[in-house]
Amino acid sequence: MTELLTVAVDGSALGNPGPAGWCWYISDEHWAAGGWDEATNNQGELQAVIELLATTANLDTDLHIVADSQYVINSITQWMPGWKKRGWKKKDGKPVQNQQMMIHLDRLMTQAQQAGRKIRFDWVRGHTGHELNEAADQRARAVAEAFRDGTVPDYGPGLNSAGRSSHLTASESVAQPASADRLASGTTTTQPRPGVQVTTELSHDESETIIARARQAQRSPQQELARLIRLAMNHDYQSPPGH
Repeated sequence: MTELLTVAVDGSALGNPGPAGWCWYISDEHWAAGGWDEATNNQGELQAVIELLATTANLDTDLHIVADSQYVINSITQWMPGWKKRGWKKKDGKPVQNQQMMIHLDRLMTQAQQAGRKIRFDWVRGHTGHELNEAADQRARAVAEAFRDGTVPDYGPGLNSAGRSSHLTASESVAQPASADRLASGTTTTQPRPGVQVTTELSHDESETIIARARQAQRSPQQELARLIRLAMNHDYQSPPGH
């Protein structure tokens, strides 16, 4: 019988747009968070789902995702097929907000479905005492406050407990939300094309080293892993013939 994980996702923005954070939360031993200097609460909510789907991509588990954002749930379960058919545009012909995030979400959802995994979304009202939702909200807001205050955020332990191999995703290239200026001007379609999602299994010591270095540099573990990959490629790979 396939395991079912119930996970809360949430986002927070101080100013909207402003310093922002995201979080997915299963338990105190299994959660992750991240954020940006400036983003919207909707981008935080979307990023929480992106990170959850990416982190669990290689697991044989179904997901029950609990969210307090009807925008996120409706985008994924109702509106996305129509947007996709219209080239990621709304009925009025304007680009979908947070377009690159939506495209990445669609790709991750499709991968999960092709792997036979079931993803169910349920809405809960925020700030009403729902245990998982409150935990995700608190951690997402704490990251937003850390970016506002210039302190090191708590990015959480991730999916796996101590002593097990840790799963990190190098999703920085597709995770960065559009700036407030680009969103306001309607030029989100000029954002860079989505990158490729990369996953790898690391030993506990390796993952702890990456997490520690990321915290020192005030980066997320995902950003640090993406940085390491780029450094290795620049050092080890030569340009293709003719370049």
